[in-house]
Amino acid sequence: MILLNKDTKCLVQGITGNQGSFHTLEMLKYNTEIVAGVTPGKGGQSLETVPIFDSIEEAKEKTDVNSSIIFVPAPFAKDAAFESIKNLDLVIIITEHIPVHDSMEIMAYAEKMGTTVIGPNTPGIISPGVGKLGIMPTHIFKEGNVGVISRSGTLTYEVASQLTRAGIGQSTCVGIGGDPVIGTNYSKILQMFEDDDGTDAIVLIGEIGGNAEERAAEYIKDNISKPVVSYIAGMTAPPGKRMGHAGAIIQGNSGTAQHKIDALSKVGVKIAKMPSEIVNLIESF
Repeated sequence: MILLNKDTKCLVQGITGNQGSFHTLEMLKYNTEIVAGVTPGKGGQSLETVPIFDSIEEAKEKTDVNSSIIFVPAPFAKDAAFESIKNLDLVIIITEHIPVHDSMEIMAYAEKMGTTVIGPNTPGIISPGVGKLGIMPTHIFKEGNVGVISRSGTLTYEVASQLTRAGIGQSTCVGIGGDPVIGTNYSKILQMFEDDDGTDAIVLIGEIGGNAEERAAEYIKDNISKPVVSYIAGMTAPPGKRMGHAGAIIQGNSGTAQHKIDALSKVGVKIAKMPSEIVNLIESF
């Protein structure tokens, strides 16, 4: 497993909102170590067993928190992210619709501070059998040795569900986020899986738009020895039309599904034409 392990102790920013409170309870049900919540002005309250603080600094003084998951609305997400990046090692930003210039500032600050950021606009991460920091439905995941990386939450669920039904478990599943500007990219997660003794194979789920998958292909060529299977969504998308995610827009040949498939195929990645083919490709290794 990567990123989320038995030493991860998390706080929830925006824990008193509808989304924050609901998903906190779901994460607790999955035995995730949620040790604090933060909502300014709500300090001294609690959600079930989770104490709520006014600031991350206060939560850090009173608990051994080292990670954060952010459910704060988009207009306030940058401030929340800066506070967590300053104090913690891992920050998951679930929030959608964060302005691009805010995301750029968040990522620049994270790089300066050496903090790992997942997202924004991500379903989060899950290490089956250990915990989840995110919004994914837990029943479709199973403990195992296949690492999954994706820009799409829905496709993550689809692929994990099919792997699980075939008896193939997952080490960790990571949604890197569907926005044009994100924190941790494919290459960094690929390297984490390469270094992880509990991961034997990797599934990379991509989609049209940008060049993240092409950059991942270049990285795989020189750095990844474990087998990689990929599915790229958007083969039938019309050029110039944004499809779903803010980052899923293609211009010319760059960013098309075929361009990504060709780049990955060239470096030995096995390509699934449909998500349902991923199981057979994994079993062929």
